[in-house]
Amino acid sequence: MLDDKRKYIYNVPNLKYKRQHLRNNATPTEQILWQELKNSKLGYKFRRQFSVTGYILDFYCPAKRLAIELDG
Repeated sequence: MLDDKRKYIYNVPNLKYKRQHLRNNATPTEQILWQELKNSKLGYKFRRQFSVTGYILDFYCPAKRLAIELDG
C-alpha cells in the first residue's frame, strides 16, 4: 500500500517530460553543481530534477531528505 502512495508523490508521471526538458536544458550553475554531486562523490546519491507532488526539485538526496533548489 505504501508503494502505491509513493508512486503518486514522487516523480509524478505527468511531469516526466518537464523533468527531462529541465535536465537537458540545465543552467550553467546547475551543470557545475551536478558535476560535484553525481556519482556519489560526496558519499550520498543525488538525483536531478526529481519531482515531489507537483514540484520539481533541482537536486534531491533521498538518504538525507535534502532538497537543493538553484535560482538564476
